[in-house]
Amino acid sequence: MRGYDVTELAVRNLRESLLRNSLTTIGIAVGVASLVAMLSLGIGLQQLAGRRLEKSGLFDTVVVTSRRDLRGFNRDQEQSGPAPAESPSLTEEARHALEQLPNVVEAYPDIRFITELRYGDQPHLTMVAGLPFSAKNNEAFEGMQGSFFSSDAAPEIILQKAFAEELLGKKPNADDDNVNVADLAKPLIGHDLTMRYAERTASLDAGSGAAQPAKAPSDQGITSASYSVVSREQKLRIVGVCDLDPDSMRGQARARLFIPLKLAQNLHVMQPSDLRDSTTSAPTYTTVEVRVKSPQYVPSVEAAIKKQGFNTFSIVDATTSLRRFFAVLDLFLGIFGSLALAVASIGIVNTLVMAILERRREIGIMKAIGASDADVRGLFFAEAGAMGIFGGGLGVALGWTIGRVINLGTNIYLKRQHFPPEQIWSVPWWLVGGAIAFSIIVSLLSGLYPAGRAAKLDPVQALRYE
Repeated sequence: MRGYDVTELAVRNLRESLLRNSLTTIGIAVGVASLVAMLSLGIGLQQLAGRRLEKSGLFDTVVVTSRRDLRGFNRDQEQSGPAPAESPSLTEEARHALEQLPNVVEAYPDIRFITELRYGDQPHLTMVAGLPFSAKNNEAFEGMQGSFFSSDAAPEIILQKAFAEELLGKKPNADDDNVNVADLAKPLIGHDLTMRYAERTASLDAGSGAAQPAKAPSDQGITSASYSVVSREQKLRIVGVCDLDPDSMRGQARARLFIPLKLAQNLHVMQPSDLRDSTTSAPTYTTVEVRVKSPQYVPSVEAAIKKQGFNTFSIVDATTSLRRFFAVLDLFLGIFGSLALAVASIGIVNTLVMAILERRREIGIMKAIGASDADVRGLFFAEAGAMGIFGGGLGVALGWTIGRVINLGTNIYLKRQHFPPEQIWSVPWWLVGGAIAFSIIVSLLSGLYPAGRAAKLDPVQALRYE
């Protein structure tokens, strides 16, 4: 019997018991829909986490520190590589070398310091951080009021929401999350504040004007072998107020004010690493952040940096456990989603077994006119496969609809909580094809017993059946 004839006969047989076969097909569709809905939710949550990490500028960033700090990020790095005393310092020359590595977009120092700022007549002590101009696209500044820095060295400053409240004399309370940033920014943007900081300057010989080791006693000021510390002031224009801290995930002290990184470098602010490397007049950094072209290049860039004798850390390393969690989550969601499909397979067995009892004479006639056991088995397989195809297609559409409804309801809730909308579900093409293929396989497996039973019928007994 040709494949076309088997298919045509299977479809005709399914139409004869339309209600029963339709209910069985709907059962398959419900099982596939639950599988697609659960897996699409797991995939969507994983993609949401990935988007957040990538958009935060952390997923493609490698944090570099010197072994001289004696604070390796993990024990493996402490036990391998050069000893701390033999390790290089994170100087400007080292930063430039890191920036020249393949697949590196930029390497910039992490400059932050505690200082005093005066707004009006009131002093405020807080932490200031230098921000690279490339951070303009960071998600932390999506809802910022005002504007980003006009240039990479402009005497401008961006305030964090909590510090803006402090400048306005508002006390923090439990309802800070509901404070409108626009209300804080309006009276502050365009005004100036004065920052006082400690500048590291080279000690000069009065006669020659060249940098010389300072030999003045300690009561003449804070001095070292090659530099002095001088108190300075810098006026800064407030240009924006942001709601989030762009460094909140880096595990470092959180800054509440941000100035252009180039400006911070030009100010030569005294850093903790200057006390450690006091024998050189060149600036040294505690941390350098290396941004790569894509997260896929992070491992190779980390390996190249370690060869230079530095310690490294990246979110890619830290997200290993996160990826493992999502893998386990997808597995359990798939298992629970498949339970409904397993129940539907029982319905297929029941439907086809009932069809055997109703069509015994038909099967006997088919065998009497020359149909083989394989032809009869193929007919029942075709009927099971047809229910799997129709049920799989309908189930994918139903699962997609369920996902859309869940996503819509979630976004309505997020909007009421004053959060931006999110895409928490995703149905990739491989999930669509895999779900339909899985439903067909389950249907064919369910048809094994009925097909075998039908093929074994004795044609003489089948023709006598009433």
